Amino acid sequence: MARTAPTEFADESELEHQSATTLLGRLISAFTELVRNEVALAKAELAESSTRAKSGVVALIGAVSTLLAGSLAVIAAIILGLAKVMEPWLAALTVGVLISVVGLFLLRGARKKLVPPHLEIDRTRTAVRQDVEVLARRS
Repeated sequence: MARTAPTEFADESELEHQSATTLLGRLISAFTELVRNEVALAKAELAESSTRAKSGVVALIGAVSTLLAGSLAVIAAIILGLAKVMEPWLAALTVGVLISVVGLFLLRGARKKLVPPHLEIDRTRTAVRQDVEVLARRS
């Protein structure tokens, strides 16, 4: 985010004739505005990161509810079907293990979306560096 020098500082001969108090007041005012703008930029970037985290939570809820609904709806029928060819306890165990494996894959995908992103304040960091460079050149 490139910033241009305010037009009020453009004429250096005008700056030489102003009092130190006026210049100090203008400097404090400009610095206050700069800090306000940088804080606003940081807030916007943090809000964007939290939106991504919310979408991860939604994905996790979807995965868990799908796992539960699918397991409960199909488990009884599969166990009863397998109970005709093997012991009922073995049929229940087999189906339970298979559904758990599917659930683990769903959970793994949801957890990837929930990994907290590093705080992406790159734009703020870049803008602050540029501001420091501009202030360093002026002094």
